[in-house]
Amino acid sequence: MAECGASGSGSSGDSLDKSITLPPDEIFRNLENAKRFAIDIGGSLTKLAYYSTVQHKVARVRSFDHSDKFPFHPSPGKSTPASRLLVPPPRISHLRHHQDSHGLQGRQKSSPLLRVPRGCVSASSPPRGSAHTRVPHPHPQDTEQDHEPPYEISVQEEVTARLHFVKFENTYIEACLDFIKDHLVNTETKVIQATGGGAYKFKDLIEEKLQLKVDKEDVMTCLIKGCNFVLKNIPHEAFVYQKGSNPEFRFQTNHPSVFPYLLVSIGSGVSIVKVETEDRFEWIGGSSIGGGTFWGLGALLTKTKKFDELLHLASRGQHTNVDMLVQDIYGGAHQTLGLSGNLIASSFGKSATADTEFSKEDMAKSLLHMISNDIGQLACLYARLHCLDRVYFGGFFIRGHPVTMRTITYSINFFSKGEVQALFLRHEGYLGAIGAFLKGAEQDNPNQYSWEENYAGSSGLMSSSPELCPTQRPRSGTFDLLEMDRLERPLVNLPLLLDPSSYVPDTVDLTDDALARKYWLTCFEEALDGVVKRAVASQPGSVDAAERAEKFRQKYWNKLQTLRQQPFAYGTLTVRSLLDTREHCLNEFNFPDPYSKVKQKDNGVALKCFQRVIHSLDALGWEERQLALVKGLLAGNVFDWGAKAVSDVLESDPQFGFEEAKRKLQERPWLVDSYSKWLQRLKGPPHKCALIFADNSGVDVILGVFPFVRELLSRGTEVILACNSGPALNDVTYSESLIVAERIAAMDPVVRSALGEGRLLLMQTGSSSPCLDLSRLDKGLAVLVRERGADLVVIEGMGRAVHTNYHAALRCESLKLAVIKNSWLAERLGGRLFSVIFKYEVPAE
Repeated sequence: MAECGASGSGSSGDSLDKSITLPPDEIFRNLENAKRFAIDIGGSLTKLAYYSTVQHKVARVRSFDHSDKFPFHPSPGKSTPASRLLVPPPRISHLRHHQDSHGLQGRQKSSPLLRVPRGCVSASSPPRGSAHTRVPHPHPQDTEQDHEPPYEISVQEEVTARLHFVKFENTYIEACLDFIKDHLVNTETKVIQATGGGAYKFKDLIEEKLQLKVDKEDVMTCLIKGCNFVLKNIPHEAFVYQKGSNPEFRFQTNHPSVFPYLLVSIGSGVSIVKVETEDRFEWIGGSSIGGGTFWGLGALLTKTKKFDELLHLASRGQHTNVDMLVQDIYGGAHQTLGLSGNLIASSFGKSATADTEFSKEDMAKSLLHMISNDIGQLACLYARLHCLDRVYFGGFFIRGHPVTMRTITYSINFFSKGEVQALFLRHEGYLGAIGAFLKGAEQDNPNQYSWEENYAGSSGLMSSSPELCPTQRPRSGTFDLLEMDRLERPLVNLPLLLDPSSYVPDTVDLTDDALARKYWLTCFEEALDGVVKRAVASQPGSVDAAERAEKFRQKYWNKLQTLRQQPFAYGTLTVRSLLDTREHCLNEFNFPDPYSKVKQKDNGVALKCFQRVIHSLDALGWEERQLALVKGLLAGNVFDWGAKAVSDVLESDPQFGFEEAKRKLQERPWLVDSYSKWLQRLKGPPHKCALIFADNSGVDVILGVFPFVRELLSRGTEVILACNSGPALNDVTYSESLIVAERIAAMDPVVRSALGEGRLLLMQTGSSSPCLDLSRLDKGLAVLVRERGADLVVIEGMGRAVHTNYHAALRCESLKLAVIKNSWLAERLGGRLFSVIFKYEVPAE
């Protein structure tokens, strides 16, 4: 905003404030590519929603050999029905892109070389010749000219879908509509979906300004659709408020089924809706005493016209100066009545007899208590009447304001005796706008997709809009932003979770753990220079790479500073969320895969070593080989460019290779050591099917994971190898794994026959994170896991097995293994740098 101090007063009647200037890059982002609009106008606040197509760069890989000499024909009976649920693999470079009539991304089928049934690969062709091509066996320290790349990389433009939601006070509506009209380049619709009471009041203004026909949608339907959408797609959407905790926000794990619940929407008034299923709900009550009452009476009492300023006054007030308490009436006798003396007996009760004037702050606080207590009691009564224990509070009256949430929470707990839980929503004010948008987009069936909050373009809870104006007060009362990116594939729970409703991916909650929070925020700050350097180096031919990298630095640095002050801004703060935020910011400035060249080189070197490693393993006795395989898995996991201790070694010592990594490992007994138990299990019958989540490219996946996979296959175990759908650090991606498997199959008959017979399947996880959330996995992977009867899950790597899933309870056997490559974390766990976690777990009968 050009004018940070725009007052916004004088908004009564038809006088609309036109004094603001809006920066297109920060508020109405990507407006030139907007395709469809929806708007929710309440009595005081407007929420605008629009869908846009976003062009950004993606790094794609493809094999040098585009021939179809060895086409794969699936064996009879090996074809799995999972294919009908999946689109073709998304990140292979020779997939051609096309746009459908709605601008949503579509893809043609892959070329015969990598055409795969049901989203997985079941065969590969040998590269550059037949299976008898001689493969050299160099050591990792071979010279640069020996590093023939195993595939080529190209950076291409990709079009994806994004939802934008912007909130502002009605006083700015005409200026915002003018801005949209001036910057709107091309929209596919001539209709704007509208909901809320203001849809009628401002109908003519909207149609005049935007030249779009206003199509009014039912308020209740929009609220429910919006609430269901955020609860299903934003993992840390709901939270409880706990007074006295630090911080006071406690985020809830989304239950696999969100129904039934009570939605209390507090806008100008109050609406109470009982929601039983996606399509079955009913309005059961409400009140005319709501946010508009607070604003209106507050303006009369304090002469303050701005809603946020009124809340700010209330936060500094003392309501006991104005309210009459139980102890004011009964004195010390209140104890004999079983009542607390601090209970409010009469809101504003002292104003009738006091001789002094009350401060604005005290009156605002008393008013806030009065309205919040009334709403809380009303919600509690309806919840008990309908036997519901979950009550979600939405609407912009809440606004993440501690005083409001505290009084409502207290009221709910007091009147329900703790049986009903008050839950608040991070994006409470957007529900109507989201629902209106979904109603207008029903022909595209947006619910068939999964969506993800884009941290780079969203305002955090209780924080200002990103980089709008440093001099504005800490809580912006003018604009809030939410962006949601459409994911390429629907995400679901892993079927093997013991209890999906209690599953928490992250091991440490940094919101709770102040010491760990301080360490990790500092750690990410100190790593920022290295990330910027890597990003620039990944695009040597780009003239503006350095400039974009600096913008990334500033964006991510600002996010880290916000999280220092408000660790709850984007939900539960974890190492995973810090990593994901960094990836979002990198993508924002077109650095899709900063480690693509590193991975290409590492994969090429490791492939040349594969046969030598396999020959060494095959020469060992059975029991000795099992330990060597596990040590190889662990040594491979050392090669993690995301760990500073490792990246420092790899950059300073080019001779550091697979054998050197083995020598770095902690000697047994390991920090967590279930190896003997695992060895004993291997002496029993083979597992039916193993699901393995791979971590890093290069040595890790090729010399660590694939030999382990090969051993399982030799035992008669089917294997599903799951890799990231998109890039993150130097983690192996699904498209890279296809080419790696192709090259290994050319060298190894065990892998080649397993691919051909459908006993080894490569799948994508649906994730682009260095960590792993087992409640948000690719639907095709989940279907395949169920169909193949997976009875072993292997999770490797610090991000996937320590930062996340260390305590994950599964319904089958599991292996969680990692090398601790952070000295602070190692010390906290009671070990040292390069300590080993080898955790084999069997579910209780």
